[in-house]
Amino acid sequence: MGTATPGVCAVSGVPDMCAIDDQPHHPPAIRVVDASVRDPVAAALVGRTEAELCARYGIPSIGHLHPEDFEPGAGGCFAVAWLGDEPVGCGGIRRLDDTTCELKRLYVDPPGRRRGVARAVLGHLERAAAATGYRELWLETGTEQPEAIALYESAGYHPAGPFGEHGHDRRSRYFALDLVAGL
Repeated sequence: MGTATPGVCAVSGVPDMCAIDDQPHHPPAIRVVDASVRDPVAAALVGRTEAELCARYGIPSIGHLHPEDFEPGAGGCFAVAWLGDEPVGCGGIRRLDDTTCELKRLYVDPPGRRRGVARAVLGHLERAAAATGYRELWLETGTEQPEAIALYESAGYHPAGPFGEHGHDRRSRYFALDLVAGL
């Protein structure tokens, strides 16, 4: 055999898409960082979250967030997930009472899905909630988000009773995690 051409199979002469740059390919690491929900990057992700949920549920609005609820001084936290230099996900927690917080707007852009981003954001927020002193983390999701339900169930969340502004919607599903036992 002659000399192999980089990116071409030496036997068949067919381009080898996996060897084009002769370097192993590693997906970018997921970074989850605290951010203000008012930050333009975070706000853009929240906007995409709301647009997707409105489309899935066929409604004009899913309700607006109150940015001050996600500030550390109010007992909240908001985080943005990055894959390399791309912001691909977000989520936050807000205080419900001294021992309970609520997960809001856990979202991953389509290109970041099925890569562990949602689980990374969820873990980050669970740790933030526990560090703040919360004992339980509650959330509301819906029947039009089966992937979210599967994530929460696989992460140890259990069905819980209705709470908050969505208690009237038959498509709503409620979950809770005991942060003391769950982490």
